[in-house]
Amino acid sequence: MLKSFGRIDRLFMLMILLLGTILAGCNSDSESSSGTSTSDGELTPIKLQLKWVPQAQFAGYFVALEKGYYEEEGLDVTILPGGPDIVPEQQVANGTAQIGVNWVASLLPHQAEGMPLVQIAQIYQKSGLLLVTKKDSGIQSPADLAGKKVGNWMGGNEFEILALFDKYDFDPNSDLQFVKQGFTMDQFLSGELDAASAMTYNEYHVVLEQGVPASDLSVIDMNDEGVAMLEDNLFANSEWLADNKEVAAKFVRASIKGWQEAINDPEGAVDIIMAQSEEGSSTREHQLTMMQEVAKLVVPEGFDPANIGMIDKEMFQQTADIAHQFGVIKEPANVEEAYTDEIMEMVQEK
Repeated sequence: MLKSFGRIDRLFMLMILLLGTILAGCNSDSESSSGTSTSDGELTPIKLQLKWVPQAQFAGYFVALEKGYYEEEGLDVTILPGGPDIVPEQQVANGTAQIGVNWVASLLPHQAEGMPLVQIAQIYQKSGLLLVTKKDSGIQSPADLAGKKVGNWMGGNEFEILALFDKYDFDPNSDLQFVKQGFTMDQFLSGELDAASAMTYNEYHVVLEQGVPASDLSVIDMNDEGVAMLEDNLFANSEWLADNKEVAAKFVRASIKGWQEAINDPEGAVDIIMAQSEEGSSTREHQLTMMQEVAKLVVPEGFDPANIGMIDKEMFQQTADIAHQFGVIKEPANVEEAYTDEIMEMVQEK
């Protein structure tokens, strides 16, 4: 009789231990799936399509990846480099990537074509586009562009310049020469162009690096002239987004954290960028300058860093209006469908 009770006790204890093991396993599964990871604990894959090659223009995303911010959100992020033959909107629309980076002026016409795309965050709050001139050219203000040779890369980059011409009642076909410039500043440096397009974080500093002192240059800033258009933003495949809003919010949240880190530690951000860039494609000095200038667009003077990613409705409308005025889109943009505030609201709720 005592032996029988001993066997029952042992069986009872064994059942309790087994039950405890099962419950612990369930609890572990629950914890691993509480983020964005799949039911077996794996990270959710996301692909981000850039508009160009790795450089400080995209520092926040590379910092977020290197520092593990995406992984902390349960995401396995792959950053796809861009290039002259890659259209981020097409890549996102066809499912090659879920999220892309490009200028708003590029996003709008693809939306108008019916591609399933929607903007979810605005990373650059200001335009970085300038016209740079040499003071000895006689150009001190936009009014002095009459009869001059002005360059731009075209291909969707020219609309702020066209809006500037319109503001000063210039016909680009008769009042001045508006020509395509290359991706170097050679035409400007050689004197072939009187005024050349330049990004604050790139081409302008290329000119300085070639030995031209800033005191010999004049710049026309699109922001100061009131013709600026929004540039680098994050957009998503709207069909994918419908079922993955939380995933998108986690991606944006980690990206913003990456941008905040890159702005606070530009030297560290450039270390990460240089490790990703093709050897010999750029110098550390140039990338550091780019990082410092990009920071001024992501967090302009007086802008709260906590609001990185927020979409300025007035600036978006201005961008859409300029795009319509110069035929980028044939009909006025439906801004209520062009972007959504929902993802940024989810980001800031946490």
